[in-house]
Amino acid sequence: MVTGLDLVEWQLRVAAGEPLPCTQKEIRLTGHAVEARLYAESPSNGFLPSTGLLEHFELPPTVRADTGVEAGGEVTPFYDPMIAKLIAHAETRELALAELAEACDGVEVWPVKTNAGFLARCLEQPDFIAGDLDTGFIERNLAELTAAPEPSPAALSAAAEAAMVVDETLAPDASPWRDLAGFRLNAGPETTVRLFFAGKPVIADAAETAAPRSVLLTDADEIVVFEAGEAFVFLSHPPSAEDLGAATDGQIRSPMPGKVTGLSVKAGDKVTKGQALLTLEAMKMEHALTAPFDGAVETVAVTLGAQVSEGATLIKLSAA
Repeated sequence: MVTGLDLVEWQLRVAAGEPLPCTQKEIRLTGHAVEARLYAESPSNGFLPSTGLLEHFELPPTVRADTGVEAGGEVTPFYDPMIAKLIAHAETRELALAELAEACDGVEVWPVKTNAGFLARCLEQPDFIAGDLDTGFIERNLAELTAAPEPSPAALSAAAEAAMVVDETLAPDASPWRDLAGFRLNAGPETTVRLFFAGKPVIADAAETAAPRSVLLTDADEIVVFEAGEAFVFLSHPPSAEDLGAATDGQIRSPMPGKVTGLSVKAGDKVTKGQALLTLEAMKMEHALTAPFDGAVETVAVTLGAQVSEGATLIKLSAA
């Protein structure tokens, strides 16, 4: 990007016995380039890898994007979780960082999780912009960089508007009244909608004025709003117990697809809170699952070396 030269092409030409196309003194550097590596992982969940079908995959056209995947493809647990490189080039470092941050904000991937929002927040940190960096940068700012993001009023408005459209579209029978979304006699139209986000009810107003947000409607009746590199999921109905998951029922579920590389307990064993139960491996990462409370192992549903899917029950515990 800063030389206008393709070094991979050079490598192939040299390997074929050709001379270098030009000498070092002929190379000119122009501007500044910076690269962000887009990973299929969840920063707010300990950077655990995320796998699955890429039902929606759009990268911003404003920067160079090198990727080996596309919409309809699959991110598997067998390879490195990097799915793209985003490269911005500008006259100065500051301009390149701003361009790359905007590009990371515009990443749209679903349902696989990515670190796009995390990258954007890194690029917008004053210390990062100033070049005041060392290997402890992420650790010092970990809480801010990996905090579970919240949708903005604009994202809520986009979700509300989509919910009203869906309500009309899915009406059981055609009716002019169904086409008047929010209509009220002798009053202004009702534009607020009750939705559910992260298992909790929220009131969203479709009349909020803000820049539009990209919205995806899924086959599972989910409203996905893309914003700041994140994918915010809304439901128009209360989430089921399965949607919420159970944190204290003794079911130890897999937080990611992977291979069981370590199994430290068997049925009947007594365990204490925090004790390691098993180890999962995926995408060159190992993750230890521990007991959430003191108790006993009722069942072990997996064997050493087994491949498991995300959300699968691995071990069942009973409280002491």
